[in-house]
Amino acid sequence: MRLPAHRRILVTVLLTAALAGCGGEGSATQCGLDGCTVTFPRDGTGAVSVLGVNAELLGVENGVARIEVAGQTVSLPVGEAVQVQGFTITAESVTDTEVVVRVTQ
Repeated sequence: MRLPAHRRILVTVLLTAALAGCGGEGSATQCGLDGCTVTFPRDGTGAVSVLGVNAELLGVENGVARIEVAGQTVSLPVGEAVQVQGFTITAESVTDTEVVVRVTQ
């Protein structure tokens, strides 16, 4: 089944808008329709704007990442998730060099 031209354009615009919601400085982001994965350097120098909110790694202690999201500081052990202003923040991994966090709406 082939979509009419105006529907293809609308789908393209919506996909572009959804994927444009991620970007960072000092960190790497990978975004899809279901959210963004952010890789922060472990030294805490990375900040990112994800889906309209700012996020920054504040540090790691005993394998627990401290992250500021939308002005709220949260502590995230690997595999756990917290809710912050309508977003779900999950720590996927903490290594000696990086912290990987998943942000979804």
